[in-house]
Amino acid sequence: MAPSCSATNRLSMTVTEPAAVMLPGNVQRIGIINRSLPSEGNRGLAKIDAVLSAEGMKLDSLGASAAIEGLADRLRLSNRYEAVVVLEELPQVARGLRGMPAPLTREQIRELCNTHGLDGIFSLSFYDTDTRVNLQLGMMELPGDLGLPISVPAHKLDLDTEVRNGWRIYLPDLPLPVDEWVYTDRFLVSGQGINPVAALESIGVRKDRVLELSQRTGYRHGGRLEPRRVRVGRDYFVRGSDLFVRGKRLAQTGDWDGAARLWERETDHPKGKVAGRAFYNMAIINEINGDLDAAIDWARRSYADFGTRHALDYARTLEGRRARQEQLMADLAW
Repeated sequence: MAPSCSATNRLSMTVTEPAAVMLPGNVQRIGIINRSLPSEGNRGLAKIDAVLSAEGMKLDSLGASAAIEGLADRLRLSNRYEAVVVLEELPQVARGLRGMPAPLTREQIRELCNTHGLDGIFSLSFYDTDTRVNLQLGMMELPGDLGLPISVPAHKLDLDTEVRNGWRIYLPDLPLPVDEWVYTDRFLVSGQGINPVAALESIGVRKDRVLELSQRTGYRHGGRLEPRRVRVGRDYFVRGSDLFVRGKRLAQTGDWDGAARLWERETDHPKGKVAGRAFYNMAIINEINGDLDAAIDWARRSYADFGTRHALDYARTLEGRRARQEQLMADLAW
């Protein structure tokens, strides 16, 4: 028995989805504040814990600054805002430790905006690192007196570091934050030495990893305010008549308009199944061309008039896309 062929082919296209967070168009001057308190938690041996804790507060402070720098870079590169200002030393703003503090009040936000000439506030509400220490005994090679390697007892140290930071966005006319988001990332670094402290000293990249990760997180957070380009998959019919087969070949060569002309001819086919597939494919080509209203109409008729499989689900998918597109247009005009 010959293997059956699928009645559909798969295509992918890029569509624009609204940003996770949209701000009014009149928000042009942004202030960024740091509400985090340096405090690193470490879990492990006493000597290593003491060393990590000694450097922890400074590292947390540097990491928070790197995160804010990453956010500021992303906002400035968007070219949407007239000014992006990092506000330093704000004694009137309480700081957060190991979790989200209470939101700033509307009065506090208004005071900050009025004092510094701002339209909105981005807050790094907390920044926290937690390092788990794992120490194991083993062997390591060191150069001997004659230049030959010798094996000596060694301590192998693993540092599993978790970096958590939480962000809020405030507008002076709203009583609650516009957005609240928490990021959690982790990384592992290892070293070895003749004693635990030597093993720790052999790990020279931990600080750089924390700063790089923090800067990247801040930059990523700024992306929540930008529309997203995403790939979506669609199935279209390639079987049912000779014109569908020819349309498949045209589509495969990129001639979607040529394929659409063939599909449109089949919308009058005497067989309802073939006509329904043609209606469905006409919905596909209209989505490709960006006409969601026409695409929805074709998909609805494919289901209502011919009962084409998947046409109802496709119509609902298109309706969801249209609603998000309308939201995107409204937000951009806000």
